[in-house]
Amino acid sequence: MSSSTTPGLARFNAAGDGGAEAALHEVCASRAWGQALRARRPYATTEALFAASDAAMAELTAADLAEAMAGHPPIGRPEPGDPTSSREQSGMAASSDALKAEMLELNLAYQEKFGHVFLICASGRTGEQMRDAVRNRIDNSPEQEREIVRRELGKINRIRLARMTDTAEGDAA
Repeated sequence: MSSSTTPGLARFNAAGDGGAEAALHEVCASRAWGQALRARRPYATTEALFAASDAAMAELTAADLAEAMAGHPPIGRPEPGDPTSSREQSGMAASSDALKAEMLELNLAYQEKFGHVFLICASGRTGEQMRDAVRNRIDNSPEQEREIVRRELGKINRIRLARMTDTAEGDAA
């Protein structure tokens, strides 16, 4: 990733507060995270934006993390009509029906234990890798899992911010 200013970053820096907030909400559903990034504009480079994202993620409370997680559909069940979740979860799309059924069961068990969806940066992962991750993480304590979720959200946010800032004007996001 280049650390120069991209057309997308320039547009984000120049956007009004409402437009910037809407763009950030598409990246992450946490209002606190979005407000922190919006308030720190303008960003000289995409790396500066990523650093601000990481810093804001580190500051999120448990309630802020819950708000962020609420914006993510369960693995294996992307939101209908949402190209972002479909693209990010594409590793599950080609999985067998048996693996999809197993993921559904694991998602439900995870959600029952932790009270939120299983969250993982799914980009580039196979269905089997996601299944193995939920199997490994379901025995974590809530505190351990909250910090893993924080790191996974940070990865997802970076991918989405890169996409937001690299999209040339007029291109579909």
